[in-house]
Amino acid sequence: MEKLKHIQGSIVSIPVNDIDTDQIIPARFLKVTDKDGLGKAAFCDWRYQEDGETPNPDFVLNKPEYQGASVLIAGNNFGCGSSREHAPWALLGAGFKAVISTEFADIFRNNSLKNGLLPIVVDAETQQQLFSLAEEDPSTTVSVNVEAQTLTLPDGREVGFPLDGFSKYCLLNGVDQLGYLLALDDAVQSFEADNPQRVATKA
Repeated sequence: MEKLKHIQGSIVSIPVNDIDTDQIIPARFLKVTDKDGLGKAAFCDWRYQEDGETPNPDFVLNKPEYQGASVLIAGNNFGCGSSREHAPWALLGAGFKAVISTEFADIFRNNSLKNGLLPIVVDAETQQQLFSLAEEDPSTTVSVNVEAQTLTLPDGREVGFPLDGFSKYCLLNGVDQLGYLLALDDAVQSFEADNPQRVATKA
């Protein structure tokens, strides 16, 4: 997992409420265990026409002016539905580093943080401002400071967002939960060596 300290990127919006994980990544793609290539399947049923291959020119992610956007502005209750980890995999594969909404489904939020995708919760006013900016000027960029937990808008206004300490540590250092535990291996080995009298007890 790459270190995530700052995000400076253009925005694209999908102002739809209750986008669930099946819309983010349809169930037919869940057979894979490899993240590679999942970015092309993000929002597949919206992104492509019925043949599953021809891009839908009306869908915002296919419009030339929004190519390369790294921050997604979404409607309320983003990521609801099933708990598939493939959803953040697909969004990361599509080039997104952060998603901004007023609310995220808990499981999606946790899966995102474990994989290096930053879910940013903002108030409704900020969300609407970003929707308008994305529509009016596709070149609009925002800045995110993970350490300070701030989102800076084009007008210079800073908006704080919540982020628990453990997730922040993992994002800033580019480690997932397993990586965090493995980094403690020397301390565990040292403790075991200093306490040879410890005996595992049977339940």
